Amino acid sequence: MSTRRVVITGVGGVSALGHDWASMSAALRSCENRVRYMQEWDQYPDLQTRLAAPVDDFELPSHYGAKKRRGMGRVAQMAVLASERALDSAGLLNDPILKSGRTGVAYGSATGSSAAAMEFFSLLEHQSMDRVNGTTYLRMMSHSAAVNISVLFGTTGRMYTTSSACTAGSQGIGYAFEAIRAGQQDIMIAGGAEELCPTQAAVFDTVFSASLMNSRPAQSPRPFDVERDGLVLGEGAATLILEERGRALARGATILGEVVGFATNTDGSHLVRPNQSTMAQVMRDALDTAQLAPEDIDYINGHGTATVHGDIAESQATAEVMGTHTPFSALKAYIGHSLGACGALEAWWSLAMAQEGWLAPNLNLDQLDERCAALDYITGNVRAASPRLIMSNNFAFGGINTSLILKLGD
Repeated sequence: MSTRRVVITGVGGVSALGHDWASMSAALRSCENRVRYMQEWDQYPDLQTRLAAPVDDFELPSHYGAKKRRGMGRVAQMAVLASERALDSAGLLNDPILKSGRTGVAYGSATGSSAAAMEFFSLLEHQSMDRVNGTTYLRMMSHSAAVNISVLFGTTGRMYTTSSACTAGSQGIGYAFEAIRAGQQDIMIAGGAEELCPTQAAVFDTVFSASLMNSRPAQSPRPFDVERDGLVLGEGAATLILEERGRALARGATILGEVVGFATNTDGSHLVRPNQSTMAQVMRDALDTAQLAPEDIDYINGHGTATVHGDIAESQATAEVMGTHTPFSALKAYIGHSLGACGALEAWWSLAMAQEGWLAPNLNLDQLDERCAALDYITGNVRAASPRLIMSNNFAFGGINTSLILKLGD
């Protein structure tokens, strides 16, 4: 069976930069981040980092009544709202195809809702079931976002639940691409989400990977910069609607872009220390899938966590495979590291910027760390550009690596 082409026909999201592309675009163009000091975390005196980029204005619309909300924590709520917006954007919100068995979900988050987890922890710590109820696990489980999307929109096709930390969103898009390309599904709701929690900040605090620039939120994180001191967490959600090209054209859908390549692999060597060789290999594999050469790529959207070793390994791997002349920028300095959401947000924003003929710069990159490869880092202001082929890379704890290749237009 010949492979099928996979296009993007809808997008939607929730982020600290806004909840639609107009507001997100304006914020990116302003070259200012949404990181702030988290007074909410002052109650945890042993937590050293106090920086994050929360979605302070998130609210689930009123048409999600109590019955729909009861199985959703914050992460699932953001995922469902992003998916509703994406389906509406694609013109598929109430289409019978959603319930036909030919529509699936590929969606991820690092964890479920922390508030729900606390209800179970009370059982372990206080031997009390007082806080546990019939929806506790549904809100806590790592696949809460994916299954709530399926239930609320009635999908009966395939389900991929990618709980792979920083690659959850990009793996969701990649597995959705593979399912449609192979003829297993016609439409996939794909992406990732994450809710902000101080326990996540503590994870990076304990391995000395969280930024401590608590008095200078606008200046952190600083991917690839010599003065970077760690990552800053964020939250949000992004959903892309992937569709078989022939079907999309037949129904007159607007084609926003095409997924032409995807690869994922694992380091197999260390849980937290990045491996340059497997990072490089995942890019090669994505290029092979797309049947492209490195010089065909017009823009690279990097992972850029602002961790010391992560930035070095990523930049060196990128230079090894892609050379040093392709425009390169990473977007986590704007909204922090949104873990399960980042791969989907970054893929969407990369494509949307390209459609408008500009690329956002690396924020807070004032002096390149000499240990990082000398890539064509976009710095200063927005760069006018018209990239046609985009590579978007993500790398996660546990040594999980992904590379997506997107094509502008039809």
